Amino acid sequence: MDAIDRAILRELQKDGRISNQDLADRVGLSPSPCLRRVKTLEASGVIAGYRADLSAKALGLPITVFVELGLDRHTNETTKLVEDSIRAIANVLECHVLAGDADYLLKIAIGSLEEYESLIRSEIRSIPSVASVRTSFAYANVKEHAPLPVGTSGRRK
Repeated sequence: MDAIDRAILRELQKDGRISNQDLADRVGLSPSPCLRRVKTLEASGVIAGYRADLSAKALGLPITVFVELGLDRHTNETTKLVEDSIRAIANVLECHVLAGDADYLLKIAIGSLEEYESLIRSEIRSIPSVASVRTSFAYANVKEHAPLPVGTSGRRK
């Protein structure tokens, strides 16, 4: 991947609906080679897909909750059951496996505290082997959906 590929990736992260002509203009290529590079980046898996960025608040999901789950068992069968159960819960936006005190960290979008209580009682606590649930509510968002740093060590200059 060279500097032009990295420029393409930065531009696509800013605007995934940009036309090929505009993208080519921004990165200093003609349209045909630009499109070839985009197709190559897609085929190689660097570009994993395109999606619309929706407003949770506009969809009636104004509350963001982070939930740490602890398990009482860690067998392959248990973790598969837990992870399959979590994948099936629509309000769970992200699920990360952790090293440390908790086993999983969930990011949940929800409409109200009452809906959150219901979700915990009926869906999260009903997952076999979930031994602990620790909740943190986000009251502000400082940075969300940031583009991945392309061609850096993770630091922005």
